Amino acid sequence: MPAVIKRSMRIAGHATSISLEEPFWRFLRQKAESEGRSLSALVEEIDRERREGNLSSAIRVHLLEWLIAGGAMAQQPDAGS
Repeated sequence: MPAVIKRSMRIAGHATSISLEEPFWRFLRQKAESEGRSLSALVEEIDRERREGNLSSAIRVHLLEWLIAGGAMAQQPDAGS
């Protein structure tokens, strides 16, 4: 099982720390990059839209939904080959 990595960032004007496994950090960076925005801007949006639970869980669910919708596959040069 991948190690959990804790990172600090500022979202919505306050400092927070987020604990995620490396694969989730990788996909979070990939999604932010594909949308042309910063990691903190993406996390701020996820934080605003979550209805319950903690931020790390909300990020995991958000990324899972993005992956299921094919978000990461659209970034692969040989997708669909």
